[in-house]
Amino acid sequence: MKYALLIYDDQHSWGKLDDQTKAEIYAEYDKFGAALAEKGQMRGGEELQPTTTATTVRVKDGKTLTTDGPYAETKEQLGGFFLIECDNLDEAIEAAAQIPSAKRGGTIEVRPVAEGMQHD
Repeated sequence: MKYALLIYDDQHSWGKLDDQTKAEIYAEYDKFGAALAEKGQMRGGEELQPTTTATTVRVKDGKTLTTDGPYAETKEQLGGFFLIECDNLDEAIEAAAQIPSAKRGGTIEVRPVAEGMQHD
């Protein structure tokens, strides 16, 4: 089964880190991605641009409305994701717990991908 591991963290804290610390964290992510690939679980993943680059889209009364910025103001922002494939939720949780942000105070949302669902 595929799972999306959605990475939430405080992007303002990230901006306060020095370049050396950021490089160390990126190296941790590279190591994590390589471990997923070695286990055959990696299906994809990307870092997202900061929420300041986001555009929110709504359709109301047939008109498309756009707003600069994220949908909601929150302490933690969606900063990236991994798409993995594993046998069950327990394995997905085990992988999520190894994400560097999880170990540094961030939050990881584990969500099953709706593959092959029948829509009525």
